[in-house]
Amino acid sequence: MSFLKDEGGQGAAEYILLFGGVIVIAIAALLIYRAYFSSNSGLNAASDINNVRGNIPANG
Repeated sequence: MSFLKDEGGQGAAEYILLFGGVIVIAIAALLIYRAYFSSNSGLNAASDINNVRGNIPANG
């Protein structure tokens, strides 16, 4: 009956659940922003990035 009190695998299971949750959130974010980076949408990520870079003041 000592195997019922053994909690050695509990930490590993918690890490697996944690990493699984992070992966699910990352996939959800990719699906949400997929339309922004696709070429057939009305949004243009390349010009947006260039606009942001052009509006940043130069150091010095």
